[in-house]
Amino acid sequence: MGQQSLIYSFVARGTVILAEYTEFTGNFTSIASQCLQKLPASNNKFTYNCDNHTFNYLVEDGYSELPIFSILIFYHAYCVVAIESVGRQIPIAFLERVKEDFNKRYGGGKAATAVANSLNRDFGSKLKEHMQYCVDHPEEISKLAKVKAQVSEVKGVMMENIEKVLDRGEKIELLVDKTENLRSQVIRNHCTNSVLYFIFKAQDFRQQGTKMRRKMWLKNMKVKLIVLGIVIALILIIILSVCHGFKC
Repeated sequence: MGQQSLIYSFVARGTVILAEYTEFTGNFTSIASQCLQKLPASNNKFTYNCDNHTFNYLVEDGYSELPIFSILIFYHAYCVVAIESVGRQIPIAFLERVKEDFNKRYGGGKAATAVANSLNRDFGSKLKEHMQYCVDHPEEISKLAKVKAQVSEVKGVMMENIEKVLDRGEKIELLVDKTENLRSQVIRNHCTNSVLYFIFKAQDFRQQGTKMRRKMWLKNMKVKLIVLGIVIALILIIILSVCHGFKC
């Protein structure tokens, strides 16, 4: 399998393409851009077929905090165009790798304000590297995809129930135990270093749950303080206007 099986890739914030890479020419870039304009802004994966090619997208929403307590809402879209015969597993695995790498490098900072194609120089070569890796290691990608599907299935159940857990203030050890059982099962079936990478990510869920609770608490407290400050300011303005200063 040569690198021509994955022919074009980009990372976008909303409909703004921040970085892209291809070694080929054709109208696939404009088709990929047109599909981007119509993508739902929600966490999901999408695949479109056209002329023996697939246009694969992974969408991830998020936010970035800007000065003076404002929050910028946005979503990132990761795309790869592949020949149809390569299937869907390798393109989706590629998108997952690109998403993880991109978030590590930029998070909600530089990527939240970058202009079109401004990250080509930094990240374009990374897209090429991920393309090459995925097409050169199809068997490893297949094994990792199967294990990750198992982990994602349990994690999906945990994420579905986490709002109830946070609302009641309960601990999440029982949910972690489910992941631990999966971890033991997968270790017996897949004893490779690459597979262990995804298994131990499931082990980190307990720590992520604690961090999420703390983050939500801080965010709620910030909103409450802002509202309190506005109320106090309005009261002072009313008092000063009625009393013509502090001479009541």
